Amino acid sequence: MKKLFTIIASFLFLSYFISADYSAPSPSQFKEGELLKYRVHYGFLNAGYATFTTNIVTYENTPHYHVVGKGYSTGAVKLFFKVEDVYETYIDKSTLLSSKFIRKIKEGSYVRDQTMFIDHTQKKISYTNNKSNTTKNYSYSGEMHDMLSAFYYLRNMNTDNYNTGDYINLNIFMDGETLNFKLKILEREVINSNFGKVKCLKIRPYVLAGRVFKEKESVTMWVTDDSNHVPIQIKAELAVGSLKADLSSYKNLQKPINFTK
Repeated sequence: MKKLFTIIASFLFLSYFISADYSAPSPSQFKEGELLKYRVHYGFLNAGYATFTTNIVTYENTPHYHVVGKGYSTGAVKLFFKVEDVYETYIDKSTLLSSKFIRKIKEGSYVRDQTMFIDHTQKKISYTNNKSNTTKNYSYSGEMHDMLSAFYYLRNMNTDNYNTGDYINLNIFMDGETLNFKLKILEREVINSNFGKVKCLKIRPYVLAGRVFKEKESVTMWVTDDSNHVPIQIKAELAVGSLKADLSSYKNLQKPINFTK
């Protein structure tokens, strides 16, 4: 169960990689005080929760969305594997691009404390390891996101024209390198949730097999097929066991989700 919530956070945060259009979206699909909460299961165990909150702040004299994602273990899992993960991003309201990203992870003996600044004008990234107090600088081309800002940036994309079998690629920067994610639109379907039936986009990210996941096609996600693009359910087959996350509560969405009985 090592790095369990890194897996959870990664795929909740990356679950909106469903667009290849890099034109700036309209920053109107989420608002002040939005909350998404997920219950995480590891096999038959209630392993913990992941939450995402959004508030509006001023950063570098510019209005930003301050988004905080947290993952934490509970119950029996917490007794032998304590998890306290925090991800933060500051997203420019006018562009929906990240200005600053913070990653603090405590998973048993595994600890990470990192801060990243992105200069989208100069195409420069400053990446600091706060534990060792070392900083490295990088250059990039095209568009670049952190793993959490991409979540909110792509929520605003129009997915109406995507069809079954479409492949999408997107770049994010993490741990000193650019990560290339490839996703596939599987289908549109209605699934059962904690709140009723809901129309979803079923998508699959292609991931590295062997170290954590059983196969390249081990992760499947369902996000609402509407303008909210809220993840409803995530399933992953791990090298040992399986992982599932379900939306357990939410509030202050820009538009209501159409759940039916």
